[in-house]
Amino acid sequence: MMKNAASKADFFAQLDSGQLLSQLMDRIPGLSFFIKDRNGRFMAINQRGCEYCGVPSEAEALGRTDYDFFPKSRADEYVADDQAILKHGQPIIDRIESAPETAGSPRLVLTTKLPLRARDGKLIGVAGFSRAVEQTQSPNDSISGFSAVIERIHREFNHDLKSGDLATLSGLSVSQFERKFRELFGLSVRKYLTRVRIENSVEMLLQTDSPITEIALSCGFYDHAHFTRSFKAQMNSTPGAYRKRHQRPIS
Repeated sequence: MMKNAASKADFFAQLDSGQLLSQLMDRIPGLSFFIKDRNGRFMAINQRGCEYCGVPSEAEALGRTDYDFFPKSRADEYVADDQAILKHGQPIIDRIESAPETAGSPRLVLTTKLPLRARDGKLIGVAGFSRAVEQTQSPNDSISGFSAVIERIHREFNHDLKSGDLATLSGLSVSQFERKFRELFGLSVRKYLTRVRIENSVEMLLQTDSPITEIALSCGFYDHAHFTRSFKAQMNSTPGAYRKRHQRPIS
C-alpha cells in the first residue's frame, strides 16, 4: 500500500497540473472553473470563467481580482466567501446563486468552492467551479421550485413585485418563502431584487444617454433619490459619477 501511494505521489509530481486542469475543465460543457491565491488573484481560469469575466483568454485574467470584473456588491460576496474558506478551511458545496453575468442573469448556477493547501498543510488559495442548474443531472426540489421565481424577478425587475406573489409562484407561504430564499441565496428577496435592478441600471448608464431619472423609473425605483441611495450603497458611487467614470462615447 505504501509503495503504491509513493508511486502515485511520484507520478503526479511530474505532471504540469495547471495545464491538466485547464484542459479538463474546458471540456466539461457549461462549467466555469477558477483558482485564486490568498489575495484573491486569479491563478487559473477556464474559458467559461473568462466569458463570465468578460475577457478573451486566461492571460487577460491572471493576477486580477473579482473587483476588476464584477459590480462591487457581487465582488464583495465572492471575496467574503473566499476569506471564510481561507480562515476556517471549510468548503462551500453546491450553493445556488445567479450566474455572474454583467447585467444579472435569470439563470441559476450551483457553485462549489474548496480550500487549497500547500504540501505543509498551509491554506494558500481557493478553487471553485459553477455549473448551470439546467445542466445538472437532477437539481433538487428547492432549486427547481425557485427557478420560476428567479426568472420572474429578472424578467419583471422593473415591476412592483410582491413577496406574496413570488411566494405563490414557489408554492410556499410568505414566511416559508422568505426564509428559504435567504437560506438559498444568502440575502433577502428585496435585496436580491434591488441588486438585479442596479445591475440593469448599470447597463443603461453605460449603453445609453438616457437621463438618470428616466433610468431610475425604468428600473423600478420610486424616484431619482431612491435610485441614487440604492446605487451608492451597492456600487459605492452615485449613478452620475459611475457613468462619467466608465461610459465610453456612444456612436
